[in-house]
Amino acid sequence: MPRKRDSEQRPTRIRRLRRSELPVDTLALAGYLIGKTLVRETPQGRLAGRIVETEAYPVGDAAGHAFGGNTPSRRSLFLPHGHAYVYFTYGSCFMMNVSSETRGVGAGVLIRALEPLEGIRFMERRRHTRRLLDLARGPGRLAQAMRIDKKLDGINLCSSAEIWLGDSVRAAGPVGKSIRIGINREVHRLYRFYERGNPFVSGLKRMRE
Repeated sequence: MPRKRDSEQRPTRIRRLRRSELPVDTLALAGYLIGKTLVRETPQGRLAGRIVETEAYPVGDAAGHAFGGNTPSRRSLFLPHGHAYVYFTYGSCFMMNVSSETRGVGAGVLIRALEPLEGIRFMERRRHTRRLLDLARGPGRLAQAMRIDKKLDGINLCSSAEIWLGDSVRAAGPVGKSIRIGINREVHRLYRFYERGNPFVSGLKRMRE
């Protein structure tokens, strides 16, 4: 169900997740994060959304950035699970992964879509649209709406005051799995996780069923 605008909302109580609660396994973390929240603290106020779609890029996955090894630009993927890996792509947008294994092991979970909860008016200004469904549907839109950029790369998502992972504000619905979107390696892997039937999930309608 589409969210109300900020003027009609009450602040959402969100508990910060502890690192000990996050699975130390890429596929498990990708499924676990469905229904959890991503919170961004800004001078203009708090932005928050339910995570409704993720993609896993596990150890040894040729489609993942970590497959090329640990480099200065990819170092955050090799941090202990629960850190942000932010990168610029397609010459136009940022995207954010959550590191998902132990220190020194490169893997991550891409946050693909959010259902906006708080800071909706700010997201609308960032995205130059009042179409609620399109504020954070897709990883590039999500990063723009939540003011995520390279400055957040490497941040601890379990302790940072700038951006953090929170518990569910309501239980997630059934979780679906499918192939990932927009890749040309390991295309057959069922590494995309999403909340079935949620209109904020990216892609075609059949990719939400």
